[in-house]
Amino acid sequence: MRILILLFLAVSGLMAQAPSQDVYRTGGPIVIDGELDERAWRQAPAFSGFHFNEWKEGEKEKTVARMLWDDKNLYVAYYCHDKHISAHVTERHGPVSKDDCVEIFVSPNPEKVRNYYTFEINAIGAMLNRCKTDWWRGPATWEPEGVAYRTSFHGQPNKEESPEDDHWIVEMAIPFRNFSRDAAHTPPVEGDRWKLNLNRTGGMTNRQNSTWSPLDPPIRSFHTPEAFGTVRFVGRKPDKR
Repeated sequence: MRILILLFLAVSGLMAQAPSQDVYRTGGPIVIDGELDERAWRQAPAFSGFHFNEWKEGEKEKTVARMLWDDKNLYVAYYCHDKHISAHVTERHGPVSKDDCVEIFVSPNPEKVRNYYTFEINAIGAMLNRCKTDWWRGPATWEPEGVAYRTSFHGQPNKEESPEDDHWIVEMAIPFRNFSRDAAHTPPVEGDRWKLNLNRTGGMTNRQNSTWSPLDPPIRSFHTPEAFGTVRFVGRKPDKR
């Protein structure tokens, strides 16, 4: 039934145009500290205009994500505007999406878009990973290799809402070797295209879910790779002094 619905939406033109964006090679080292103070981050194009697919009421708080790459890693950063930050899940592979949380779902082979990998991190640094591929025979969760990440409230036992809440950040480096079973090249070569989506879930107050690439009704699940957007790996962007 799910496949029939997706086919109907595509044929009838009801599925929104998925976005496409270039990811630039970084011109210098990235320190994973949750600060986003490197020039490369400032120059990286923003993945913004997130879609609130099921919005009914409440504030649509802005998310600005950015991505970079080099020979070893895909770098991902989120800057989440948020006046009510809360997170309580601390266990590895815990239900982090119940908290203020960001996610990147990556499909490195557009010809096999249903082979994808998830990286889900809450505001205090708990991470959940899944390998949703046709070759994975392990448990429901997955242990990627060498992922480095930092959040604004990394390692706190919990984060309660505060009047001072304004934003929170996630910065991460994902080694390309984690995608070697599916990607045409690891690291990518210039011009390679991957499919992915960037997601965000809300906390206790003003809970809102949003995505970079839209999910048109009746689609509700983030786990819909047919709705992922496209990124293209390109060379270094010229410096802007």
